[in-house]
Amino acid sequence: MKHVRLLAFVRLTKTLLVLVISTAAGLLSMAPSHAQDYPNKSITMVVGFPPGGSNDMVARIFAPKMSEILGVPVVVVNKAGSNALIGTEFVVRSPPDGYTITLASASPLAISPHTYAKMPFDTLKDLVGVTTVAQTPELISIHPSVNAKNLQELIALSKTRPVTISSSGNGGLPHLAIELLRNAAGDGQIVHVPYKGAGPAIADLLGAHVDGILVDLPPQYPLVQDGRLRAIAVTNTKRAVLLPDTQTSVEQGIPSLLAFNWFSVMAPAKTPKPIIDKLYAALVKTAEDPGVVESLRKVGVEPFLQSSPEAFAKFLLEETERWGKVAKASGAKSD
Repeated sequence: MKHVRLLAFVRLTKTLLVLVISTAAGLLSMAPSHAQDYPNKSITMVVGFPPGGSNDMVARIFAPKMSEILGVPVVVVNKAGSNALIGTEFVVRSPPDGYTITLASASPLAISPHTYAKMPFDTLKDLVGVTTVAQTPELISIHPSVNAKNLQELIALSKTRPVTISSSGNGGLPHLAIELLRNAAGDGQIVHVPYKGAGPAIADLLGAHVDGILVDLPPQYPLVQDGRLRAIAVTNTKRAVLLPDTQTSVEQGIPSLLAFNWFSVMAPAKTPKPIIDKLYAALVKTAEDPGVVESLRKVGVEPFLQSSPEAFAKFLLEETERWGKVAKASGAKSD
């Protein structure tokens, strides 16, 4: 009787083992087929900022060409709030199937982890990067009534009275760039004035309620062109294509004042590698398309690609560490 029971147990164990192996093999065989079929429906590209900003501009320039390359619609959806954390968290919580991605920038990905008391996600663990796609420098502009033509004159002015510089909000890239300017000014009085977005910050500058602004170049460019703002420095190592006569911060003797905004495409963690690779290939083709390049440059943005998703992961880690040091030194915090 014991022998019969033992034989039955062995047979049952073998049956269960076969079922487990078959199920695992089936699941493994399904993953590549999903990747091969991808994409077979529309892709949602989430932008964590309102329409009209730099992120939104880049997303809407990229989406049509991506749609053409991938053969499915790429739909841009704005989910603004909390310096893009709301939209980014939405993507983090989405299924890792490549159909919900985000076009995000430096602030929510590399800076917010150091300026927010409590982050709703971990950028390096809860998201997987595809590549950076574009970049734009930060631009310092002032109201025409302010008596300064360059950075050195602005710093000299700050030693005689407070100079107010607005940003698009506490704890973001422009805020930390202003902290770099404050450090460069030494005993000068550079006062940061945060707003809830670049739009309100620019509006108050046009009304001369503040002396200047430091945000991305694109929303400022039309106002510089028509003379309503005076551009005094591009915070980069090279001049902006749209503003060839505006010197960089490096040219003006302040090499520590370096801040450029980069835009990248991210997907939820655990998105299959074959899907990431397909997105990467489509983004590279899009960024290299002459029509896309021309559209980007018209608004002051340049293509900026990584050599691979792995290279982007390294870049993101380096940027996170770099801005973490600035945030810690300045004590900058987000609202």
